[in-house]
Amino acid sequence: MIEIDNVAVTYRSKSGAITEALKPTSLSIEANQFVSLVGPSGCGKTTLLKVIGDLLSPTGGSVRIEGRPAGALRVARQIGNMFQDPVLLPWRTAAGNIEFLARIAGKKVLLADLEQLAALVGLEGFLDRYPHELSGGMKQRAAIARALALDPQLLLMDEPFGALDEITRHRMNTELLRIWSENRKTVIFVTHSLSEAVFLSDRVIVFSARPGRVVADVAVPLARPRTSEMRFSPESVGLVSRLHAYLEEGEQAN
Repeated sequence: MIEIDNVAVTYRSKSGAITEALKPTSLSIEANQFVSLVGPSGCGKTTLLKVIGDLLSPTGGSVRIEGRPAGALRVARQIGNMFQDPVLLPWRTAAGNIEFLARIAGKKVLLADLEQLAALVGLEGFLDRYPHELSGGMKQRAAIARALALDPQLLLMDEPFGALDEITRHRMNTELLRIWSENRKTVIFVTHSLSEAVFLSDRVIVFSARPGRVVADVAVPLARPRTSEMRFSPESVGLVSRLHAYLEEGEQAN
């Protein structure tokens, strides 16, 4: 579905200094895959996510999604974005926030659609609540529903659970997999948690420290559906250890 061809990003400061954020990077991602990007802070994971979503122009290379430029899908509202901060509008209810982007995109959102989305993400009975009345996990559920209301082909998630406590984060991981199994969107997920990446993903892409480059592309052979017990299985622990070793190799190589 996604072809990332030699995408590179450099930034120029006001003083004229150039920072190489991402070395030329090439990846292919199949439709309906759940792929996580991991690496040290500042290694270019979010930068690459922004390029894929056409929120940032690369210095070099290109991204094509189903043979088309990424910008074509963004204009067609076929890319959903979710960030660490759910960015809910405080003067709108959960229902109002969920339907907001879809209505801007010209899609008619019926009450039945909202109720279906609420049921999907576990927000039943909370559609009339305002953001200040929702817990952190509930806010993220609303943000997931808002992205899904667009019915995107591609969902880009930038550390969406990074600010949650450990128990809530694990619960949201399980909920995200349940939602994904019902929708099977293509997902690219940025995280600093290796165990989270292993639990969620079909593949984990490991980046070196800045300037970021891919140091490993690791398949996750764990059976689906995933269960909470699988987090602590020897296979999961072994994969986390392997990813950690790749991260250390990436640090030393730079």
